[in-house]
Amino acid sequence: MPVRKENEVALQRAEIRMVRWMCNVKVKDRVPSKELRERLGIDDIILILEHVLRKEDTNWVTKCMEYEVEGSRPRGRPKRTWREVVQTDCQARNLNKEDAMDHGRWKKLIKTG
Repeated sequence: MPVRKENEVALQRAEIRMVRWMCNVKVKDRVPSKELRERLGIDDIILILEHVLRKEDTNWVTKCMEYEVEGSRPRGRPKRTWREVVQTDCQARNLNKEDAMDHGRWKKLIKTG
């Protein structure tokens, strides 16, 4: 099952709040999000999430994905981890790590998926 749309929207809203904060721009200033991202030289968070598999093992993003938090979890069903969501997204689109390494193929596969 791919990431739910409401989770994507929540992530994008959080991202743009942080971008506006970094640029010291208020919503009432009516500066488009695209322009703010260009100022900072960053891409939309959803595009970045789709390409994380292509990172090398020594990259800090990969290290963060592998990080294990110490301590006990609360009672009840555990929340899905980011890695579990990525794995189910890849399974839903029949993608694997080799596909991620070929940029042209990856773009084609995620467009059709």
